[in-house]
Amino acid sequence: MKKNKEKQSARMVFAANLRLARRLRDVSQEALALDAGLSRTYVSEVERGARNVSIDNMGLLAEALQIPLRDLVDPERFKVLD
Repeated sequence: MKKNKEKQSARMVFAANLRLARRLRDVSQEALALDAGLSRTYVSEVERGARNVSIDNMGLLAEALQIPLRDLVDPERFKVLD
């Protein structure tokens, strides 16, 4: 029997990928926020999908993590296999 997989919104894909990319690089939310010129609260809200992040801030976060923005919006990029 196949699992019913719902399509995630772009915001939730970005949120999950940002959180995982940050953790894989062993960077705190505070350090990421500082490097991106944003607040830690903002980064936390983005990672939870509670904030509708602008494309400009998406770019700042990707640059701070030193990864291409396209990796953070790709639903398959950081997907963990079941």
